[in-house]
Amino acid sequence: MTEKDMLATEAIKKYSLYSAGAGLIPMPLVDFAAISAIQLTMLKQVSAIYEIPFDSDRARSIVAALIGGLAGTNLGYGLGRNLLKAVPVLGPVLGGFSVSAMGGAVTWAVGRVFMQHFASGGTLLDFDPDAMRQHFKSEIGTAH
Repeated sequence: MTEKDMLATEAIKKYSLYSAGAGLIPMPLVDFAAISAIQLTMLKQVSAIYEIPFDSDRARSIVAALIGGLAGTNLGYGLGRNLLKAVPVLGPVLGGFSVSAMGGAVTWAVGRVFMQHFASGGTLLDFDPDAMRQHFKSEIGTAH
C-alpha cells in the first residue's frame, strides 16, 4: 500500500464515520442530504491526495450513477428505514441506527471505489460507474 493509499484510507474511514453520524439525524431525508454532502467532501479530499482535478458536479453525477444501481435493493430498504424515523417513539431510534449503518457502509464503498480508480491512474473524466458497480457492491459488504 502506497503512502497515498494509506492517506486515502484514513480519509475514507473518517468520512464513513461522519456519514454514520449523519444517519442519526432524526429528520427523514435531511440525513441523506448530509450524507451526500459528506461523500462529496470525502471525494474532494481523496482526489487531492491522488492529485486528481476535482469537479463537484461530475463527482455528484458519478456517485448518483454508482449508487443508483442499488436503488431497487439495499438503498430501497434504507429509504424504508429512513421513513421509520417518522413513527413516534421507537421509530427514530430504529430508523436512525439503520440509516446510520447504511450511510457509513455506502460512504466507505464510494471512497474505496474511487481510491482504487485514482490509484490505477483514473480520473473523474474516465470513471465508468457501470464497470465499477460490482466492486462497489462488494465494498459495501466489507465496510467497517
